[in-house]
Amino acid sequence: MQRQGVFEKVTKAIAGAGDANGAMQAAVEILEREIADYTWVGIYLLDGNELVLGPFVGKPSPHTRIPLGRGICGAAAAEKATIIVDDVNADPRYLACSVETRSEIVTPIMLDDEVLGEIDIDSDRLKAFGPADRELLERVAAVLASLIARSRV
Repeated sequence: MQRQGVFEKVTKAIAGAGDANGAMQAAVEILEREIADYTWVGIYLLDGNELVLGPFVGKPSPHTRIPLGRGICGAAAAEKATIIVDDVNADPRYLACSVETRSEIVTPIMLDDEVLGEIDIDSDRLKAFGPADRELLERVAAVLASLIARSRV
C-alpha cells in the first residue's frame, strides 16, 4: 500500500482511539500490518533519561528500557532526529533484539523541541527504509505527539 494510504488509515484509527495508549497501539498495528517490510513496530516513551517500551507488534524485545544515548533508539532521542540504519550488523550502536533483524528506522515523537518518545521499526530486509518511510513515520509521530503530551498532564 502507498505510504499516503497508510498514513490516512493510521490517522483515522488514532482519531477514533479515545486515548493515547489506544492511539499508539492502533498506529503500531496498522504500520506492521500494512507495510510488508515492517517486521517489528514499537513505540518507546521517554521517562526521565530512559526510553520505556510501550505498545508494540512483533517478537518480545529484551530492551524494555533504554538509556538516552544508548543504541540506535537512544541516539535518535538524544539527537532529536530520525535515524535509518541500512545494515544493523554494521552499526556498533545496534542493540540486538532478533537475529533476523537486518535494518532499522527510529523516529522521535516530539512536541516543539521536546522528545516524548519514538517510533522504532525493524525489518528483516537490508536497506528496507528510505525517504518515503522517514516521511510517513515523521508524520505519524507528529500526530501522536499532541495526544501523548495531553496524556501526561
